[in-house]
Amino acid sequence: MDDDGIETDAWAADQGPGDGAPIPASAAWREGDHPGHRQFYALGDLPLEADPMGVLPGVTMAYETWGELNKDKSNAIYVAHALTGDSHVWGPAEPGHHTGGWWHAMVGPGKPIDPEKHFIVSANVVGGCQGSTGPASPHPEDGQPWGSRFPYVTMRDMVAAEVALTDFLGIDRWRLIAGPSMGGMRAIEWAVTHPERVGAIAPVGSTAATTADQIAWSTSQVAAITADPKFRGGDYYAAQDGDGPHVGMGIARMIAHTTYRSESELADRFGRNYQGEGDPLGKGGQFAVQSYLAHHARKLARRFDANTYIRLAQAIQSHDVGRDRGGVETALARYTNAALVVAVDSDRLYPLKNSQRLDAALSGSNGVKVVHSPVGHDGFLVESGQLNAFMAEFEQQL
Repeated sequence: MDDDGIETDAWAADQGPGDGAPIPASAAWREGDHPGHRQFYALGDLPLEADPMGVLPGVTMAYETWGELNKDKSNAIYVAHALTGDSHVWGPAEPGHHTGGWWHAMVGPGKPIDPEKHFIVSANVVGGCQGSTGPASPHPEDGQPWGSRFPYVTMRDMVAAEVALTDFLGIDRWRLIAGPSMGGMRAIEWAVTHPERVGAIAPVGSTAATTADQIAWSTSQVAAITADPKFRGGDYYAAQDGDGPHVGMGIARMIAHTTYRSESELADRFGRNYQGEGDPLGKGGQFAVQSYLAHHARKLARRFDANTYIRLAQAIQSHDVGRDRGGVETALARYTNAALVVAVDSDRLYPLKNSQRLDAALSGSNGVKVVHSPVGHDGFLVESGQLNAFMAEFEQQL
């Protein structure tokens, strides 16, 4: 969900941005790789809500921390990542980390979430591909990647793992749980499942329950990956570089990235302009917007894993804070502490009405804070000035 510009070569080619090496079959972090700033917690067996396995054995959580926990443990903030994020919220790209911190505009010295004031924690979700147990992790029975054997996990399973990590860290109550998109879903789930352990939540561009439209968009993304012959039913980890399911995952990313931007932003930015000198009208060239999407397709393939994409997309589909709890409004009534609900006015993936429903049901919310942006869903990354002002004011009131 980041915007780094446009590349000129075809999206399915083996050339990546500034890198002539073939795209790896999986860019998952694997045991033996440089840990970067990750720390690891061996959680053990994790009960699963929906999968027939009943339990995911031998779970490890990869997490990072910044700052120091104060004596009364009142300054702990949890930052929950979105679909293709990870624990690396703040810091440079370096050994062990493909990219720099994904929310560096929000987290850091002098920022609303400040390691000089707060003890900040972020973990890669269960099912992820950057250190926590996921499809690329070794299966306990044979040491080979879980691959197609990795179970279905729900948003509630992910939160259960985060609760276990919280216990391990000795944190009784989070001052704040904040996150965009899928991270906001987990903040909401935390608030309903463990309201006594959450001082405040800040879901940004998120929803209390995924809608049919949102499920439809993610379903097409999953279908793009599974239709790639090089997906091999999910067991592709032994494939050579360049022989993995990067085409299918690239198409999934192109579909997703279209929903992350607004129609007007794409029109204003690209229109019907050509990329380079080539004519796209049957002469082998590309429209500029095609090249833009191709760039993001390649870029994700160099830092993510196709099986993880599928499992996290399915977890988002599972998200309904009101499931088996009397509905969304009844469930949200369990939580009465502070809430900062933020929406982007041009977001077509998680539109404003999703946040309005949250605000109406949360007694601790004081109206939806609206980020005004032509960008769309990605406005939570692009419009840092507006979002940071909302977060800074909210955090100071806690």
